Amino acid sequence: MRGLDDTDREILRILTADGRRSYSDIAEQVELSPPAVSDRVDRLQELGVIRRFTVDIDRDLLREGTGALVTVRANPGAGEQVRDRLADTDHVESLFLTADETVVCTVVAEDVRAFLADRLPANAVTGYDVQLLADSTWIPRLGEPELAPECVECGNSVGGDGERERLDDDIYHFCCSSCRDAFLDRYERLSEGV
Repeated sequence: MRGLDDTDREILRILTADGRRSYSDIAEQVELSPPAVSDRVDRLQELGVIRRFTVDIDRDLLREGTGALVTVRANPGAGEQVRDRLADTDHVESLFLTADETVVCTVVAEDVRAFLADRLPANAVTGYDVQLLADSTWIPRLGEPELAPECVECGNSVGGDGERERLDDDIYHFCCSSCRDAFLDRYERLSEGV
């Protein structure tokens, strides 16, 4: 599996700054042809490096409710459940799950406390804090990352000989064909209900 090179990183920086940039514009900056840029973007999507293209909305120009930073303290083992309940709504803009089962998110709603009372499973939460937002800024940064997926079968880093499979719209990375074959075998058996 080929890693990221400087051109891939520059394409990612350009798309991070403006996801609507045309391949022609990007091609001029990175000194490639538009089809070559398209191929690289497709590859980055296939690898799962680019998950989606999105819009950064200025909430100050929209009247929809009050913006708040919410910190939810989940019971041990319930962090993912709380995260999933909050993620499944149009009112949550960003969401983080920390290692200590704390969920931090930004919420925009007319009545944030009523929204939380409706969404949070009572048996999964020890408490929460709500702070009104004065302002928010999204500042994505790329740095100089290397491609470093983890094998879903054994947990090892996937190197140059790694493989990947797309199953039900999800991309899975493997360090070797043995791990891929073991995973696919188990996946097929589970899919068949065995």
